[in-house]
Amino acid sequence: MEFFSDGVFAIAITLLVLVLIETLHSEKNETLLKTLQTHWQSFVAFTIGFTTILVCWINHHVAFEYIKRIDTRFMWINGFLLFVVTLTPFPTAALAEYFETDGVTAMAMFGFNYFLISIAADSICTYAYNHHLIEEEHREFYSIYKVIYRYAILYTLIAFLICFVSIIIPIILYAILFVAFAAPKKMAMAIYKIRISRQK
Repeated sequence: MEFFSDGVFAIAITLLVLVLIETLHSEKNETLLKTLQTHWQSFVAFTIGFTTILVCWINHHVAFEYIKRIDTRFMWINGFLLFVVTLTPFPTAALAEYFETDGVTAMAMFGFNYFLISIAADSICTYAYNHHLIEEEHREFYSIYKVIYRYAILYTLIAFLICFVSIIIPIILYAILFVAFAAPKKMAMAIYKIRISRQK
């Protein structure tokens, strides 16, 4: 399952570059440098989309590190995450194309994609924990992932709603999200140590 998932992540992250290639097919008779300057939004969107899928891939591997068995339902839940990941290039392209003309709608579409990703990540961890797909000695630590991704749902929902009011604030919130989930295991370990110290 991990090999298949990695393949889907690789394809999704590769599709993002098509947004950049599309900028070279400009109907205007411009120089290459002028074309690149005109379509700077595409490069920003590509960077955001690439980072999004990369962070998803990192978290996917971290979540699977302690999963030792799977069942059919879990495969469907993982499939939902892969569906959302493969969908990411579309809102990324929309954000690049409509950032100036219809930025609110484009950002909202992009933000809703984040919301779906957080739901999928939470579903994977929650199902694996509740259906004992994890070895018993790791269950207490793995429960931290449940907490992290459950709060991520609320966080991305708030960021999505703010998209209809502002464009800049959600970008800042998503940047914070990138940093927080760039090393999910370290974050979970820090929370776990705090929990253990309080129990003592």
